[in-house]
Amino acid sequence: MLVIYNDPQLQGALPQAETDGMMRDCLAHADDLRRSGQLTESQMLEGVETAKSVRIRNGRTEITDGPFSEAKEVLGGFNLIEAKDMNEAVQIAREFPWARTGCVEVRPVRDIGTVRRRVGAPD
Repeated sequence: MLVIYNDPQLQGALPQAETDGMMRDCLAHADDLRRSGQLTESQMLEGVETAKSVRIRNGRTEITDGPFSEAKEVLGGFNLIEAKDMNEAVQIAREFPWARTGCVEVRPVRDIGTVRRRVGAPD
């Protein structure tokens, strides 16, 4: 999975035309990956100002506005891809323009079916 983090200050400092161009490049790259069968799913998240964080501690529920911690970069979206190995996944991540104004985290997805079987949960 490619997890996209954006730095709102870096992104906000760019002219709108440049940000729009980056988005067009991102969408074109995603379209190419989808056609090749490497992109399974891709979604953007709304801004952190729309988020709620839910925590339960000692039986008490706490709901707060915004992300769960102060961070320079915030979660902006994800791309679920198919890659033969981590090297190929990193190469794919390098093509997303958000690596220039934030971070594209590359992380293998754990097979939930294997976890279900291990813990004895029904399918």
